[in-house]
Amino acid sequence: MPSSLDSPCVAVIGGGPAGLMAAETLARRGVQVHVYDAMPSVGRKFLMAGKGGMNITHSEPLEPFLGRYGARRAQIEPLLDAFGPDALRAWLHDLGVETFVGSSGRVFPSDMKAAPMLRAWLHRLREAGVQFHMRHQWSGWAATPGDAAAHSLRFDTPGGEETVCCDAVVFALGGASWPRLGSDAAWVPLMAARDIPVTPLRPANCGFDADWSPYLRERFAGQPLKPIAITLTDLDKKVHNRQGEALLTETGLEGSLIYALSAPIRERILADGDVTISLDLAPGLPLERVVAEVTRPRGSRSIASHLHGRIGIGGVKLALLHEILPKEAFTDATALAQAIKALPVRLVRTRPIEEAISTAGGIPFEALDGNLMIGQMPGAFCAGEMLDWEAPTGGYLLTACFASGLVAGRGACAYLEARAASV
Repeated sequence: MPSSLDSPCVAVIGGGPAGLMAAETLARRGVQVHVYDAMPSVGRKFLMAGKGGMNITHSEPLEPFLGRYGARRAQIEPLLDAFGPDALRAWLHDLGVETFVGSSGRVFPSDMKAAPMLRAWLHRLREAGVQFHMRHQWSGWAATPGDAAAHSLRFDTPGGEETVCCDAVVFALGGASWPRLGSDAAWVPLMAARDIPVTPLRPANCGFDADWSPYLRERFAGQPLKPIAITLTDLDKKVHNRQGEALLTETGLEGSLIYALSAPIRERILADGDVTISLDLAPGLPLERVVAEVTRPRGSRSIASHLHGRIGIGGVKLALLHEILPKEAFTDATALAQAIKALPVRLVRTRPIEEAISTAGGIPFEALDGNLMIGQMPGAFCAGEMLDWEAPTGGYLLTACFASGLVAGRGACAYLEARAASV
């Protein structure tokens, strides 16, 4: 890779949405851009995420949108000021991808697919001069800390080790979820070796283990729990209550409702060893109505038939009641009704990080400046999921990844311009 101040070049390491957006931002400024990725092709996790419909962003008002980023709202907000959900939809339109808002407020490409969007984007990037280098696994720096050639980078390739020199670098290496698609966190020890702080990576948007009985696992795993509501008290004593759908798995619970609360559930388990959530199996009915229906005389009908006929509790919901409650609870109609509205379910572990949709942890914003440049490594920028933040599914993850890539790309341009002006 040629490198000079007259014709600056930047290495972008990682070919996901954050890296590709950084590459586009740089290429539009006339910078030579080389994208390196360990996989045979770019955007593999992006394509997998779009298998069931490419949820690209969300249409809700900005205030609740920003609230989805929790403790990192203050750091994510400036990124979304630069490239928020409306800007992302306009960018897609310019790419030739029309979008629509689903009934849940989520935004999708009109064809619901990720692949056509990625193909159009890669075509535009190549037309802009971006060069792609596949099967290039970043393995560290060839220069020692403090060396003038700080951006001398090493890559493991099928042809052996290669050393690349560049004027700046954008790291967009992802987290630790779905490692088979490239996000394997191999960068963590490399950054740590340079004394760059890295908050331990943790699963986010993940399932949890509940240690079900063999009967429940064998008979009901894979069945949806809907509708239900979850009540949970987090470490700060804040009570969370959400309604939606979950999935009973062989090991516990997962699904959109669980993912939405995965951060407080995870943190409670890390702090206390386990957490008990409360499930409302009949969220559409007030407690008084459930008590009245359950206590209504059932004659010769079984309790199962009675619950199904009066309040729609059957199948997996009934099985879950039998899993959690002692037998005598089914002879106490009032206690049973109360359990239907507030069934205690103990969660004991997060599922392994490689199963998670995304990860929390990574390089903290406190180690970066406002342009996402590493404070102790001028000219090195970070973007995407390798930063220390998290968000629920629903388009929030992708939106912030795109935005951070754009901000890192602009930051690299500003760095190059300042460096050229100082010569």
